Amino acid sequence: MSEFLPLVLLFCCAVAIASPDPRELLARSDHARGGGLPGIEWEIRLSSWNGNRQEEPQRLVVKAIDDASVAETLEPSRFRGSRLLQVGRNMWLYRPGLSKPIPISPRLRMSGEAANGDIAATDYAKEYDASFGGEEKVDGEPCFRLDLAAKKSSATYDRIRYWVSEARTVAVRAEYYSVSGKLLKSAQFEYANEIDYRGRRIPFVSRMTIRDALTPAETVMEFSSVRVVRVAPAEFDLGQIE
Repeated sequence: MSEFLPLVLLFCCAVAIASPDPRELLARSDHARGGGLPGIEWEIRLSSWNGNRQEEPQRLVVKAIDDASVAETLEPSRFRGSRLLQVGRNMWLYRPGLSKPIPISPRLRMSGEAANGDIAATDYAKEYDASFGGEEKVDGEPCFRLDLAAKKSSATYDRIRYWVSEARTVAVRAEYYSVSGKLLKSAQFEYANEIDYRGRRIPFVSRMTIRDALTPAETVMEFSSVRVVRVAPAEFDLGQIE
């Protein structure tokens, strides 16, 4: 029996080496969605449908640094100048005419199936505890599956099942669940954009398609004009928003 012990230990070590660090993998995938970066700006166009009914499209410009972001509405014109400020998991909404920004939940719907938290930079590595769920293929691409549990109730979702490409280290699919385990919606990600980060070119999200779990409702978020920029700290100062 003892002669098998070294083989067992070798097998266990091989499994441990092969399994990625979930937190590190999650942090790297966050970069492709604006999280944990020193300064970045992009535009988002939101289009939402529920069956044959289409909501009015929206266009926003987003600036982000580390775990903070601010999204300013460009279209429709009646909401121009509205801002959504996120610092950590705290969020505020400002609209022209309001005396001051009002606190809001990242879980509230921004447009169609997109929540306020989906518009902001993604910093899942800080917001969720991650565990390794195994290796699976998504549309033929080998992926690591991560199971995410929110650290606080202020997170956009209670639980997320997250598939990260083994080769590209970007999220390719997500499923969002309630605290009771009910599937709420799913998302697919595409990465036609690129940015320079620490001397190398890395992919950046270009399209996020969110689908409701029970209805034909769907929201498409298109990301464009992505550029690495120096963002002034005042952009994220609640007292400066007006």
